[in-house]
Amino acid sequence: MNNKEASLKHLAIIMDGNGRWALNKELPRTSGHAEGEHSLSRTIDWAISNKIKWLTVYAFSTENWLRSSDEVDYLMFFNRDILIRRRDEFNDKGVKFRFLGNLNDEKIPDENKILMKETEEITKNNSNLNLVFAFNYGSHNEIHSAIMKLHNNNLEKMLSLEEITDSFYSNFQYPDIPFPDVLLRTAGEERISNFLLYQLAYTELIFIDTLWPDVNQDILDNVLLEFKSRNRTYGKN
Repeated sequence: MNNKEASLKHLAIIMDGNGRWALNKELPRTSGHAEGEHSLSRTIDWAISNKIKWLTVYAFSTENWLRSSDEVDYLMFFNRDILIRRRDEFNDKGVKFRFLGNLNDEKIPDENKILMKETEEITKNNSNLNLVFAFNYGSHNEIHSAIMKLHNNNLEKMLSLEEITDSFYSNFQYPDIPFPDVLLRTAGEERISNFLLYQLAYTELIFIDTLWPDVNQDILDNVLLEFKSRNRTYGKN
């Protein structure tokens, strides 16, 4: 699939269905997360081959803390383990890692925090793909934090209302990333689930029934074809 005509620069994904994939096969839910890693690896390779410069994946949400302690512990270990096992491989492919979310949360193990910072530093000069892990991320938290930072900044600088523009506000969001062209959600659910609410204003939404561990190149090619078929008017028509 050639992405040249589509101009898809940024794909965001809610990687849903790992648990259901495992339950369908009478396996523990954690097996679905492990299988989902292969889908992520395939998607990274696909994005690079199609010259898509940004890939943002919902790795762990602020609501995921409400899951069972066993699953939360596994997900913390799993995300840490991916960086340990796959970081050099992805670095060799020219992947630049970025992490988006409340990364100072005391609930996040120190080992995860250290590895995330190290990984960003090691891969900072790569340019084939910007891979953004939304980790301990929630849009409500992001927007609230931005408003609090803006408020504190305004107390110091006494800004006028005219100075508080959209672009000025965006400076207080989490580290700047371009707005996604497409949001893909797998596993048949058709909701956004507190993911990139501010950034998705004119993003094309694509929902598919395929469970995340079963996502392959053919499915991703179809997502690209669907994106190419959309007429993006940004409210002009």
